[in-house]
Amino acid sequence: MSSRQKQIILLAGLAIVFFYVIYRSNRSPEIAPVVSSADEKFRPIAVENPALKLELLNRLKKLQYAGSHRNIFSATSPPPVSVAPPVAVAPPPVTPSAASGSAPLVIPATFYGFVTDARTGMRRAFFMEGENVYIIGIGEVLLGRYKLVQIGNSSVELQEISTGRRATLTMEEPNPS
Repeated sequence: MSSRQKQIILLAGLAIVFFYVIYRSNRSPEIAPVVSSADEKFRPIAVENPALKLELLNRLKKLQYAGSHRNIFSATSPPPVSVAPPVAVAPPPVTPSAASGSAPLVIPATFYGFVTDARTGMRRAFFMEGENVYIIGIGEVLLGRYKLVQIGNSSVELQEISTGRRATLTMEEPNPS
């Protein structure tokens, strides 16, 4: 059998499969028999008191939504809602280890915990900046500017990449806002 004959047989087989698929897709589906309940007599549901409870409806009409009016279909965050006047928050304690003539290094994130991987023993620190949470390990970069140098039991040491200045952040409770 030559290769030309093999091609013709393959083409014929594909044509048969094609026409079979077309035939199956254009057939009307079989209709299941419909059961009619017209022979049965109507029986209403037994309800003790079918009257509307107008006092409950009036109470629901007067209800005002007090939550945030965030559009759940928008990818942008809603504007901040200020219910109470903002309370002045002291910046986290920073202990610079650079020369005393330079300004202390202020890191805009809060260190609030760490975890140790049971298998590898590597520690990863948890930082919070506003509502953003960052989980980084030693040698990784926080906020694109600060390299994590050391993770202690109650503090971490960060180094500013551009200047080499170092700062120590102590562990703090995250704000529940």
